[in-house]
Amino acid sequence: MQNLEFGSLLKRGVVDIIVARELIELLESGRHLRLKQGFDPSAPDIHLGHVVGLKKLRQFQELGHKVVLIVGDWTARIGDPSGRSVTRPMLTPQEVAQNARTYMEQFFKVVDKDKTEVRWQSEWYDKFTLEQVIALTSQFTIAQLLARDDFNKRYAACQPISLSEMLYPLLQGYDSVVIKSEIEFGGSDQRFNCLLGRELQQAMGQRPQQVLLVPLLVGTDGKQKMSKSLGNHIGVTEPPIEMYGKIMSITDDLILDYMELVTDIPDKEIAEYKEGLERQTTNPMAAKQKLAYEIVKELYSDKLAGEAEAHFVTVFQKRGKPQDIPEYFFPLLQKEDAADRIDIAPVLLQKGIVKSKGELRRLLAQGAIELDDNRISDNIIKARSGSILKIGKRKFVRVVIK
Repeated sequence: MQNLEFGSLLKRGVVDIIVARELIELLESGRHLRLKQGFDPSAPDIHLGHVVGLKKLRQFQELGHKVVLIVGDWTARIGDPSGRSVTRPMLTPQEVAQNARTYMEQFFKVVDKDKTEVRWQSEWYDKFTLEQVIALTSQFTIAQLLARDDFNKRYAACQPISLSEMLYPLLQGYDSVVIKSEIEFGGSDQRFNCLLGRELQQAMGQRPQQVLLVPLLVGTDGKQKMSKSLGNHIGVTEPPIEMYGKIMSITDDLILDYMELVTDIPDKEIAEYKEGLERQTTNPMAAKQKLAYEIVKELYSDKLAGEAEAHFVTVFQKRGKPQDIPEYFFPLLQKEDAADRIDIAPVLLQKGIVKSKGELRRLLAQGAIELDDNRISDNIIKARSGSILKIGKRKFVRVVIK
């Protein structure tokens, strides 16, 4: 294969390649390569920020290469300190196992399961001896580890850094040795850890892996990287209507980034959108609808993407109500002449329409819940069977009173 054939593969959605020339040589060799992707199941859910790297893995799989997915059931107990200013709590093996199951279900929405080899760190770390731990730590100095940006900042600020956290990049690096990784994939914040893997492989007589780093996707707030803890994420298992609506809420300056990083829209078409947006001949709303449709289609189906789009047009552009509003039974508190008194809180919480009592209080205080187009400020309301509750911008419930 010629270098030109790798143009989009090695440029679109890629921040850096270490070492690009060597990676191209590997690809031109025609061998089926081993692609390392590790994850710490410290949280069970995947969002669109993760999809950036997963799509790149899928592209390599389509060329015949194999993904080796490492379940970091050991390192998750430590927690990757990347981007953290404090020591993270350790998880129990039970929490890790549950998170891993959920993670993998979502992982294979993007990555081809049949071209993936799943390995658990406990395969080798359960057998690790103290002698091996000391041999591993002897390969690096404290000064090398403190060169890592987050460690350096915490050290300078006199914030605690546990020895277990310093072990994290070493353990991740050793994973590369065990599986004989040839290319490791990671976000741009994983540069240090991936390079450590290269050093460790070389020290142990292996050819050092190449490193392919992908950018960090900015979240729906338009400011910080997408993160569940920051509440600016779009989960890959969110209902299609919810996903579509969240994508439509991103700022206009993120449209092209999302198109490039999270969709399969051809480069030429993205360039046309770019030109149209810059010349103001393309309506950002239309570009965003194309984006939302493509993402929902890729994660679900063309049919569900169409339904989500129709829902958005009806509810937000035409200011109407969707046709298929779910009905829920609300227990009667008190019967009155004009209407019945009910408490909306238990049902909304039980059905997962609001995640917590705190979220419900916040929505009520913001006037973000309406009953038949009238804002309500309390969870105890007067309603009739058939009344429509609108919760936030995208959720509707038809009230049926028991």
